[in-house]
Amino acid sequence: MAKYEPKSLRNIAFIGHGGTGKTSLCESILYVAGKTDRAGRVDDGSSTMDYEPEEQRRHISIGAALNFVDWEKHKINLIDTPGDANFSYDTKSCLRIVDAAVVLVDAVGGVEFQTEKVWTYADEFSLPRLVFINRMDRERADFAQAMDSLKNRLRVKTTPVCLPIGKEDQFKGIVDLIQMKALLFEGDKGAVKTADIPADLRDEAEQYRETMVEDIAESDEALMEKYLDVGTLSAEELTDGLRKGVCAGSVIPVLCGSALKHIGTAPLMSLIAQTFPSPVDRGPVTGLKPGSDAAETRAPEEAATFSALVFKTIADPYAGRLTLFRVYSGTISSDTSFHNATRKINERFGNLFFLEGKAQKPTDGVVAGDIAAVAKLKETVTGDTLCTDKAPVVFARVVPPRPVMSFAVEPKSRGDEDKLVSSINRLIEEDPTLTFHRDEQTKEMILSGMGHIHIEVTTEKMKRKFGVEVNLKLPKVPYKETIKGKTNIQGKYKKQSGGRGQYGDCTLDIEPLPRGGGFEFLDKIVGGVIPQQYRPAVEKGIVEAMEEGVVAGYPVVDVRVSLVFGSYHTVDSSEMAFKIAGSMGFKKGVLACQPILLEPIVNIAIEIPDEYMGDVIGDLNSRRGRVSGMDAEGSHQVIRGQVPLAEILKYAPDLTSMTSGRGTFTYEFSHYEEVPAFIAEKIIAESKKEEA
Repeated sequence: MAKYEPKSLRNIAFIGHGGTGKTSLCESILYVAGKTDRAGRVDDGSSTMDYEPEEQRRHISIGAALNFVDWEKHKINLIDTPGDANFSYDTKSCLRIVDAAVVLVDAVGGVEFQTEKVWTYADEFSLPRLVFINRMDRERADFAQAMDSLKNRLRVKTTPVCLPIGKEDQFKGIVDLIQMKALLFEGDKGAVKTADIPADLRDEAEQYRETMVEDIAESDEALMEKYLDVGTLSAEELTDGLRKGVCAGSVIPVLCGSALKHIGTAPLMSLIAQTFPSPVDRGPVTGLKPGSDAAETRAPEEAATFSALVFKTIADPYAGRLTLFRVYSGTISSDTSFHNATRKINERFGNLFFLEGKAQKPTDGVVAGDIAAVAKLKETVTGDTLCTDKAPVVFARVVPPRPVMSFAVEPKSRGDEDKLVSSINRLIEEDPTLTFHRDEQTKEMILSGMGHIHIEVTTEKMKRKFGVEVNLKLPKVPYKETIKGKTNIQGKYKKQSGGRGQYGDCTLDIEPLPRGGGFEFLDKIVGGVIPQQYRPAVEKGIVEAMEEGVVAGYPVVDVRVSLVFGSYHTVDSSEMAFKIAGSMGFKKGVLACQPILLEPIVNIAIEIPDEYMGDVIGDLNSRRGRVSGMDAEGSHQVIRGQVPLAEILKYAPDLTSMTSGRGTFTYEFSHYEEVPAFIAEKIIAESKKEEA
């Protein structure tokens, strides 16, 4: 079985805004811990964690990557999460199954939008965390300024446990405020040399230490009593108190360093091992009994009944589906069966392994609290709960957010439609934030995701993994046509060209229905002026004409057509003739009934910081939107309103630009409304141009 017991495990997610150095810090940890021979770099393609070609090309993390190190007799599972908002679902899914988080903040930029977002995710799962102020060796790096941004942007109390020694390119070490020693980092592996605190930092260090001691003492009554009596605490007492405070969430330590120079990496790992909670410290996890609201708990013990949660799936064209899961209770071995309580099916584990970036390390078994992977499960997907069929349980899954941007996709090679559909469905298994459907009106295949980059990355993966190349274009807006007036119109089709001719004659009453009324056909023929066998053909001709549209080629809706009169020929009349007559009469009648275009209106909710309210509302108004209300959510405002779908097809990048990446939005279809005349004229002109 596994080398480590649950109490010696640490499951850590590295989270933060894009570009703060999460991947670089993970690479530094692997190198300093002796796991790799050299520290991988994101910018030169040598990264162990960012191994996907799309990540190396863009120099950003697109999917969460896993690895682990041995440190001070602990196994520390590292999860490097994406910092780009396009891929935040992956980050949230990983936070669902870890026991603590390291939040990276750039020493120049401080707290940024995605930092705030992932912080709220960590709050949602009540995760203990620490802050690592990275890139202290950069020009204009400022520890105090970064600390201020933590206070002002996150509105939380943090506790520095170290101070930087030197600034910018002179940054060379940190002051350990617990041991009150200077730690100087030398050599390419960040070897630590202990020294006395520089004289110019001693007074500042004393002030910071006094604040730190007070914060730690407040986390434990016994420590507080001793501190009040004696006036000081030992390093051992501070470490023990810090652990209690971190596990309880009452203390958030702050460290600093430089991942690229490996400064601060070893102290960070020691603090993780010493103060972050194990699965045992986090305690039992609660789920539900399948099919009921009854709570079911699972203790993080090896002797308990097996249970696990799938938090990520990776689609591999050669190895098949790769399933990543966290064991919450019990143990699991290779070549054993399990019950998928979410889907109510049984499957079998093949070979189990721990992930090391894209590499795989086989293992005979996985204990409670550990994270592992298995290949080639047939039906299990992200969010599923695994357990035994005798003691089923279902754990809560992270619900994917609604997509905010859509593109019409078409294969570059004719005949690749089926291959396109199957490859997208494989990628949806890997990334549930993608959706894919065929629009019945426009006949386009629509791929939707969290933003332009998200869709582009998906199409790149499609090409690399499945050999399918596609063209992307903005989807057509599903406009509709309707009428505002009434008319009585004749539709007559007469054709004589020698021999038997064609004759169909019908008179129609056409009138509008209320919005959403659809279509009604009424047969009001009296006296048999049109024989019964020809009347359904009139309706069929009208329905086909409605689908094709009359004004601009969009479907006609919300009309009632009554067949009131007509005539026929005993020889020349036929179903086809009356079908054509019905179509002709309907098209001519619609043009006489004040035809208009309808456009889809969506309900939109835009979450932004207060300072962007004016700009966003002004922009929404310029898009013909209507604001219906505003709600405060923490430090942000949520603007709610309605806007035409046509105006937000490219809203995701526009909102990002408008709010410096700090705005998000969701939308859902509401109803159809009349298109303003001046816009309708342009749509009709474009439609006729395309038709020509």
